[in-house]
Amino acid sequence: MGLALPKMSFAEFLDWEQGQQERHEFFKGEIFGMVGATARHNRVILNLAGGLLAHLDGTPCQVFSETMKVQLADEAVLYPDLMVACGKPLAGDEQVVSDPTLVIEVLSPSTRGYDKRDKFILYRTLPSLREYALVDPVTRAVEVFTLTPTGWLLTDQTQSAELVLQSVGLRLPMERVFRGTATAA
Repeated sequence: MGLALPKMSFAEFLDWEQGQQERHEFFKGEIFGMVGATARHNRVILNLAGGLLAHLDGTPCQVFSETMKVQLADEAVLYPDLMVACGKPLAGDEQVVSDPTLVIEVLSPSTRGYDKRDKFILYRTLPSLREYALVDPVTRAVEVFTLTPTGWLLTDQTQSAELVLQSVGLRLPMERVFRGTATAA
């Protein structure tokens, strides 16, 4: 068990984390270490990133993976597995995105509940967010929450032939999403 870290301000956290080898999420002064992922988890992230990069090439939207932070006011810093930002272009020393259009979390057993519940509650505070997708690399379940004029609409795409992400106009074959991963037992 690791040492308990003292509460920090948002600015203190950003300074502190720059010197850390591991990634940490931040919520209202509390700091949470991020655990390593499986090969299957990583492969799904790369498959999705590849599809998004190819689809969005030449557009103002940018794809970021799990080492880029999302800032939610001065209350939280999260590391989504993937996100797409379609606002101002980032190409320098930026470490934080505050306006993602799309966030994708690839679930792991240790974070499944946190990603489905707590993180989604936090992400929904972002005015820019239009879609939140949850992909389970073990069961191959895919849930996509899309912001509509009446609220968040859940579409279970688990049995679909394609992953459809309306916020960025992407249709990606499910076999490509899960390519190179072992099937669930």
